[in-house]
Amino acid sequence: MLTIRREEPEDAEAVARVHIHGWQAGYAGIMPDEVLRRLNVAAWAQRRRDLGTADPEHPFTTMLAEADGTLAGFTTFGPYRINQDRGDLDLAHGEVVAMYVEPAHWGDGTAGALLASARAGLAGRGWSDYRLWVLADNHRARRFYARAGLSPDGERSTYPVPLAGGRPPVGLVELRYAGRLDG
Repeated sequence: MLTIRREEPEDAEAVARVHIHGWQAGYAGIMPDEVLRRLNVAAWAQRRRDLGTADPEHPFTTMLAEADGTLAGFTTFGPYRINQDRGDLDLAHGEVVAMYVEPAHWGDGTAGALLASARAGLAGRGWSDYRLWVLADNHRARRFYARAGLSPDGERSTYPVPLAGGRPPVGLVELRYAGRLDG
């Protein structure tokens, strides 16, 4: 049975693990292998703690999906980030900032439940529309969002993926998708 609940401070490591597994499976063949191999659960968990993502006063909310007591996925949502900067917010629009599901739960309804939770949370905060960014080459995610009623709105961005050894980052194209919350 799937349950949805809000993130608590002690969830940081489990959320980081799902986040990394989602990256490694979802971005394989899109993002450089060296980047996916060096992802570190402890470092990502500490980053969550440092950002205070579980704090009820944080401008972004993270909801978790648990299947039989095990974390199956999460979504983070809140105000739209101008230039994807958490410090520069556009309060006129909502945004799904992140959504990652353990690969073992792909296709079982977990992602749909998480997106429904994010949509309800955004609508509950008064937004009538929302946006999200997705890598252009992430066709699986793009199909999911299209089935959920979102569509590209013409905005594009480049996500800089840092490489080791002082090499310049790899730029991956992102597309912005948009959808309505009131219909």
